[in-house]
Amino acid sequence: MTGQFGTLGITHAAPGPPTPNRRLDSWKEIAAFFGRDERTVKRWEKERLLPVHRLPGGSRARVFAIRDELERWMNSPEPQPAELAGGDSASESLGTADTSASDAPAALGHPASRERWLWVLATCALLTIGAAIFWRHPAGRPPTIGRAVKAPPHAINPEAQDLYLKGRYYWTRRTPADLTKAVDLFTQAVVLDPNYAQPYVGLADCYNLLREFASMPSDEAFPRALAAAEKAVELDDSSAEAHASLAFVTYYWSWDSSGAEAEFRRALELDPHYVAAHHWYANFLMSNGRYEESMREFRMAQKLDPASTPIIADKALLLLVEGRHGEAETLLKQIAASQPGFLSTHRYLSYVDWDKHDYPNYLSEARLAAQLSDDEAELAIVRASERGFRKGGEHGLLESRLQVQKKLCGEGKLSPFRVAETSALLGEKQEALHYLRESYRRHEEQFLQANRDGALNSLRGDPEFKQLLADARLTPKT
Repeated sequence: MTGQFGTLGITHAAPGPPTPNRRLDSWKEIAAFFGRDERTVKRWEKERLLPVHRLPGGSRARVFAIRDELERWMNSPEPQPAELAGGDSASESLGTADTSASDAPAALGHPASRERWLWVLATCALLTIGAAIFWRHPAGRPPTIGRAVKAPPHAINPEAQDLYLKGRYYWTRRTPADLTKAVDLFTQAVVLDPNYAQPYVGLADCYNLLREFASMPSDEAFPRALAAAEKAVELDDSSAEAHASLAFVTYYWSWDSSGAEAEFRRALELDPHYVAAHHWYANFLMSNGRYEESMREFRMAQKLDPASTPIIADKALLLLVEGRHGEAETLLKQIAASQPGFLSTHRYLSYVDWDKHDYPNYLSEARLAAQLSDDEAELAIVRASERGFRKGGEHGLLESRLQVQKKLCGEGKLSPFRVAETSALLGEKQEALHYLRESYRRHEEQFLQANRDGALNSLRGDPEFKQLLADARLTPKT
C-alpha cells in the first residue's frame, strides 16, 4: 500500500537497473533503430508481428521494444519487409547492441518465427484470463474463494518450465520493462502447458507488483492477480507459492484480513521455508499493527534469505512505523549505498526525511523514486512540490502538491487517498474526508493504512473518520 508509510509487499532482491541502451522506449526510438518512419514500423507490428510490447493495462501504456528481439526478428529466415531485404543488420548499421548483461539466462528466446507466434498466443491467453475474472465474478469485486481441489498431477512441459524460470529471472529485477517481460514469458508458458500451476503464480506475482513498481492501476492489476492466483491454487492446492500469492491479493484487493491470514498460514504450513510467504506475512502483520509478530516474520525471512534487499528494506519500514527512525535510516542508507537503483529504499528514505522536516532531501528521494518507477504522475507531483518549496517552504510545498494532485486525481491518474493526505496536512479537514470517502468507495489498497498514517493524525477525533475506519474493519491507532 502506498502513502505516508509506503508500499508493502515486496520480495527478493533486485539486481538493479537494466543494462543501458537495450530497450527502446517509444515508437520514435523503434523507428530510428530501423532508420524508418513511425508509420512504417507501426505497420510492421500489425502485418508482420514486429515484437513491440506494451505495459499490460490498456491503451494508455507506453510501447517499448528490446534491441535483441528486433535483431532476431530482422534476421529471421522468414520473409521480411522489402525495405530491409538485402540490407545490413541493425547492429551493423546502427551500432552493436549492448550484450554486457551476462548474468541473464542463456538463450532467452526461441527462433524468431516461433517466438512471434507465441506473442500472439500469449495475448490470447491474457484475454482468456481476463474474461474468466468477469465470468466468475460478474458482480464486480471478486470475493475470496475457498479451498480449491488439487487437480491430478501431470507431466510438465519442459519448454513451459524453461519459460517459467526465465520469467522468474525478469520478475526479480523489478523494473517496469522487466516485469512486463516476465508477464510475457509466464503467459507463453501457460499457452504451452495450461495445467502447469507455477506460471499462473508468476502472473499473479507480476500483477501484484506492477501496481507498485510501475504505473498499472490497482483496479486493473489486482483482478488479474486474483484470477491467476485462484487458477494456480485450483491446479495445485499443495503449492505454497500459489497460496502466498492468493493471500497477498486477498488482503490488498479484497480487504479480507481473515481470509488472507488463512492463506498465509496455509502457505507456511505447506513450506515453512518459503521466504516470500514469511516476507509478505510480515508486511500483512505490520499493516494490521501487529508489530511484534511482524518483526518475528521479518527475522525468519531474513534468516532464510540474508541477502534479500527488499526484506531488509521492509524491515526498516517497520522500524520507521514503530518510531525507531534512527535505526530505520541506518538500514536504508546501507542499502542505498550498495544498491542505489532499488526503488523501495528511496521511497522509504523520503518518509524518513519528511518526518525529520528535511524537505530538500525528501524531495530528492521522492524524485528518484518516481524516476525509478517510470511514474510520470509522481514526477509531476515532485516538480510541483519543488517549485512550491522554493517559493513558500513547507506550506508552499503542500499547496503546490495539492493543486497537482487534485488535477491528476480528476484525470484518474492518482489515488484520492494521496489527495486526502495532503489536504489533512494542510488542515483542510472536510476536503480530506471527501477524498477519504472516495478512496473507501473505490476500495483502494491505500485505504488500509488510514488507521496508522501519520499524515491523517489531525482527523483521529472526527466521528466520520472513525466511522470510515469501522466500516473498513480497521483498528483505530492507539
